[in-house]
Amino acid sequence: MSQFRAYFELGIQHILDLNGFDHILFIIALCALYTLRDWRKVLILVTAFTIGHSVTLALSVLNVLTINAGIIEFLIPVTILITALSNIFRKNDSFNPSKIHLNYIYAVVFGLVHGLGFSNYLKSIMGRGTQVVGQLLAFNLGIEAGQVVIVGIFILVAGLVVGLTEVSKREWSLGISAAVAGMALMLILENKFW
Repeated sequence: MSQFRAYFELGIQHILDLNGFDHILFIIALCALYTLRDWRKVLILVTAFTIGHSVTLALSVLNVLTINAGIIEFLIPVTILITALSNIFRKNDSFNPSKIHLNYIYAVVFGLVHGLGFSNYLKSIMGRGTQVVGQLLAFNLGIEAGQVVIVGIFILVAGLVVGLTEVSKREWSLGISAAVAGMALMLILENKFW
């Protein structure tokens, strides 16, 4: 198996690993406002997240940036909670997905934090070879592919629930965001670093 393929598959496995479900929760919180017909906007949103985490992942793996892992493991659920609460407290008149720009900012900025979390995992498996750039690229593309799978499943389910039941898009978003906020709060309490 080629090294590129190996790191690509590691990226997919890492994002889909239920033991590290915090990244899945963040993606769900980002996508809670959207359904299947918004798939283009969601794809841009997830790519914005990938750009954010790619920057800090590269800086960390190349030892340009070093931050205490305990702080990062605490900040990741904080980003999830902020995103979920933002969804919950969004005004009804600003709920139109065409007007939702704050999520794009969250995706990039909070992606920076999540990239540092990914880097701890990647550093533990990477060799000291000269192919770091190729390994980073393959891993990031794997992360992106895994995220697209998560998003695809989520917005398909959202589209079915909102389209085939009496549940409104707003009710769906509130329910999903409240559940994610609750799980994020539990993760924050588990990962406090002080």
